[in-house]
Amino acid sequence: MRGRRRFRTTAAAVALLCVAALPGCSAETGGPGGVARPAAATPKPTPPPTPKPTSLWNPSPGSLAAVGDSITRAFDACSVLADCPEASWATGTDAGVNSLALRLFGPAGAAGRSWNLARTGARMAELPGQMAAAAARRPELVTVMMGANDACRARPEQMTPVEEFRASFRDSLARLRAGAPKAQVYVSSLPDLKRLWATGRVSPTGRQVWSLDVCGSMLAAPEDLSPAAEERRTRVRDRVVAYNRVLREVCAKDARCRYDGGAVFGFRFEGGQLSPWDWFHPSRDGQARLAEIAYRRISAR
Repeated sequence: MRGRRRFRTTAAAVALLCVAALPGCSAETGGPGGVARPAAATPKPTPPPTPKPTSLWNPSPGSLAAVGDSITRAFDACSVLADCPEASWATGTDAGVNSLALRLFGPAGAAGRSWNLARTGARMAELPGQMAAAAARRPELVTVMMGANDACRARPEQMTPVEEFRASFRDSLARLRAGAPKAQVYVSSLPDLKRLWATGRVSPTGRQVWSLDVCGSMLAAPEDLSPAAEERRTRVRDRVVAYNRVLREVCAKDARCRYDGGAVFGFRFEGGQLSPWDWFHPSRDGQARLAEIAYRRISAR
């Protein structure tokens, strides 16, 4: 009797211990000794490691085609009212600018492995054609800086509607993908035109040149600080912000496209970084700053 009572007491204690401390355990008694055995746990399979996402971006492309407008043609950077492609931020060979092409390919490769297809005065509606020409070169990288002329019209009412701007940019990427599906694309934001006005309006030379209908929507009557003039300039700036949002959103849908994150829009061009002939386009020093911004974004892994 004492043995049976001891056995029952021991089994009950083991069962209580299992319930309280080991949820996966069950008290089983077997054989004359009544030994409690824990239930066998089924081992869980080890999940395979999650693969790291593979980036499609190559930070060292082997060739470059540049599309865009007067900024990429380095208009007024070397002489008055003239393109100066050797000083272009994208494809130039001027060592003082140290263009994107020079940084990527060196002096020996910059001329043979890069093409400047931009046109002074171009607007976004022209970009699909430029992109098709770029695709024909089969470049590994295409740089895009386009849209300032869509805001720089004689009057704000003539600015390109945002949805037209969006449709042209979408078409541009589609044209590139049709001919060069694996080409990478770097998209620069548009500069802050109102900040350029604020910097250049202190120059008598700048004001004189601006009177020749240079970006009238922003630069007309540069010394007029009336509420109406301020409203006009703010309207143009808001349109540039909207254009930059389009560039960011459309680029984000392409796995091989990188937007500069608003770096050019946020850059504060000082007097020495603007053309001494029009106080609006980048000078050689300003072109060098654009090259720095582009290279930093393109070479990032």
